[in-house]
Amino acid sequence: MELKENSRALSGAAGFYNASFQNNSEDEVINEEGLRNNSSRSRNLQNSDAVQSDPEDTHINIESDQHKNKHDSVAEKTFLKGYLERKYDEVYDFCKKYKTRIQYVIYGILIAVYLVILIAACVLNFQKALALFVLTLLAIFFICWDSLMARHEDKIIEFFSPCERFLKQQQFWLKWVVWIALIAAIICWLIFDTARQGTNQLISFGGLVIYLLLTLIFSKYPTKVAWRPVFWGIGLQFILGLVTLRTKVGFDIFNWLGRQIQIFLEYSDNGAKFVFGEKYTDHLFAFKVLPIVIFFSTVMSMLYHVGFMQWLIKKVGWIMQVTLGTSPVESLVAAGNIFVGQTESPLLVRPYLPYVTKSELHSIMTSGFATIAGSVLGAYISFGVSASHLLTASVMSAPASLAISKLFWPETKIPQITLKSGIKMEKGDSKNLLEAASQGASASIPLVANIAVNLIAFLALLSFVDSALSWLGNMFNYPQLNFEIICAYVFMPFSFMMGVDWEDSFIVGGLLGYKTFFNEFVAYERLSILIHLREKGGPVYIDGVKQYMTHLLLLPKKGTLLIVPLGR
Repeated sequence: MELKENSRALSGAAGFYNASFQNNSEDEVINEEGLRNNSSRSRNLQNSDAVQSDPEDTHINIESDQHKNKHDSVAEKTFLKGYLERKYDEVYDFCKKYKTRIQYVIYGILIAVYLVILIAACVLNFQKALALFVLTLLAIFFICWDSLMARHEDKIIEFFSPCERFLKQQQFWLKWVVWIALIAAIICWLIFDTARQGTNQLISFGGLVIYLLLTLIFSKYPTKVAWRPVFWGIGLQFILGLVTLRTKVGFDIFNWLGRQIQIFLEYSDNGAKFVFGEKYTDHLFAFKVLPIVIFFSTVMSMLYHVGFMQWLIKKVGWIMQVTLGTSPVESLVAAGNIFVGQTESPLLVRPYLPYVTKSELHSIMTSGFATIAGSVLGAYISFGVSASHLLTASVMSAPASLAISKLFWPETKIPQITLKSGIKMEKGDSKNLLEAASQGASASIPLVANIAVNLIAFLALLSFVDSALSWLGNMFNYPQLNFEIICAYVFMPFSFMMGVDWEDSFIVGGLLGYKTFFNEFVAYERLSILIHLREKGGPVYIDGVKQYMTHLLLLPKKGTLLIVPLGR
């Protein structure tokens, strides 16, 4: 407004007045004012925008810095990880490339350390280190033998093939020479042994002949018996008995093994004491005997995992297969029954069981009944029976079981599984040694339960039968009649033919009855009572009844018997 008035005053002073010019100048003034206002508003907006945008810019800058630092750290870790991976891959490739050499180096170091320890032990006290020294020599021999056979078996067979051909060509007269020499040796041995030991030894020899004749009479195919496994099985049993019972070295070896087994099984007492308390021996069978079964089952499972049991069974089975001429399946199962139970040993050859003949199946069952299961071996030892005697009886019964089975059920078919076709034993499914131990302990649960419930049932049943028989005997003024007396009279001749003294055959007949009709644990429990009575040295006869035997009787599960003097 002031501008308008000033302009009008100036125009009036000039003496003229133009309306159109006046309107244009007013519009320009208005436009200038609008421009000023717009410019001021735009500056204000820009300032306000600048003020509002500062925090966002700051936030964006901070995030960008953090992202940059994070990217740098990730890049550094990626570089470090890549470096470690490259080094790891280099070490892995090196170990993979020289795996065999590295293993040889480790084995060499361990063997060197072991030999140093062995030499030091032998130098300090050779008598104490003798067992370790002998075991080391045996291990070295078998390792060298296995390595030699694995690499040069074909060459060795080819080298001895001329001898094999010669023996086949001269088989007829060589066979007669061997038989004549064998019969002459047996006759000479019987003469000298009878002169030294007395005529009682002839009773057991005659009993052996009678048992063979009875088995032949009741044989499935008497005219098809192959006599090689029969005579070789009895011969191996005779040789093993001669070595272990008549030679000092053999007796000392098995006696030492028996002591070591007994000492080893006593370690189960620590577990039983921890679980059942200090007074666990108050319940002897439940808390002392049954834990031994669990412990032994665990150890056997661990030995199977490392492959030792398979190796040992193969060696023993190979000996019986070569000598007796039996098939690989039945030979391995018979060898396995020396160490494991009747249910576990056939599992070693499980893939081949569908292809076995009836004669082979009969041999598998017979060998299982004839020997002592390793899992219950400790239980029998805890009854007071000598461990060396039990071990000897089980080893001797393995070849004898094959002999009796082949006599009772001769082979009439050609076995499908032969030595040439090869045979592989199954291994356990455990991944490591601890899992194998756990599986072994778990696998013993059914066995322990089976032993416990069978003893409860059979002892209760035996008590009932004895009461019923005593009730019947009381009607005829013979109240002492019981199951043991009946079995004693029935089995008395059989025990006498086994070589038992006639005065002891009555007691042994009762034990045979318990073992045959009830359970071998019942028989061993009765046998332990007789052993303890003899150790106490009480009166031999009470009211004309003999209280204990003068010899120790061993009762393998369902098979043969072994009589050895307690004095040894």
